[in-house]
Amino acid sequence: MFASLTVRRAMRAPDLRRVRQALAATWMAVTSLALAACSQPAAALPFYGYEVKASYPHDSRAYTQGLLYLNGDLYESTGQVGRSSIRRVRLKDGAVLQMQPLPPGVFGEGLVNWGDELISFTWRDQVGYRWDLKTLKQRSTFTYPGEGWGLTQNGKELIMSDGTPFLRVLEPKTFKELRRIPVTANGKPVFNLNEIEWVKGEVWANVWQTPLIVRINPADGKVTGVIDLSGLPEAKAQDHDSVLNGIAYDAKGDRLFVTGKNWPRLYEIKLTGPVAR
Repeated sequence: MFASLTVRRAMRAPDLRRVRQALAATWMAVTSLALAACSQPAAALPFYGYEVKASYPHDSRAYTQGLLYLNGDLYESTGQVGRSSIRRVRLKDGAVLQMQPLPPGVFGEGLVNWGDELISFTWRDQVGYRWDLKTLKQRSTFTYPGEGWGLTQNGKELIMSDGTPFLRVLEPKTFKELRRIPVTANGKPVFNLNEIEWVKGEVWANVWQTPLIVRINPADGKVTGVIDLSGLPEAKAQDHDSVLNGIAYDAKGDRLFVTGKNWPRLYEIKLTGPVAR
């Protein structure tokens, strides 16, 4: 979600405190889940591992903010001021087949398909874009309040994350907010929900600055499981910006793809477990 400290020059001290507090709260919630898995097996929230089924090249200059699989290709939204773009990417070799840059002053964020369009938005600029799915040409813009992080859809509505422990449910044509879903793990709010994906009736969300994906029941917002991807090579990197972020699901082929910001690889994975914690 966030850029590096060099790019994030506009972030004030209160913003940094808010980020630190949110990260601490999220880690406390995740830690409590791990402890519960050890002490209360019957009621434990499952932690899942993974098996790498395939690995594909990924543009290491792509600061991945949104990712989806559609009609055999990947569509990706990248961030950073002056480098944000919307792309169509060939899966097998990571080649960028089409690309449209965002205006130079904005910071690109989440991405979702809707009908014959792609919809994307920005971090703090409060402006979103509608793109022609075939040509990637910009069709129109819209505005919304607050920050934009991740974006997905359930076939009827759009679902948006904004860094808070809430998911916003939106009307796709007007972007009007319909309701909010509070996201909790063992009763505690989960902050920093970043890139999100609709997977088999659940919302899966990267938790920013962690190697974790949480599985969320959209009916009540409760976390139903946690996927630990800390074993992926790039997840062990010391660069705090190059974190896990990017989930794409191929519903027809039942394939799950993950990557991260500036990662040189994209992985097809299959869940294993749940594993003991």
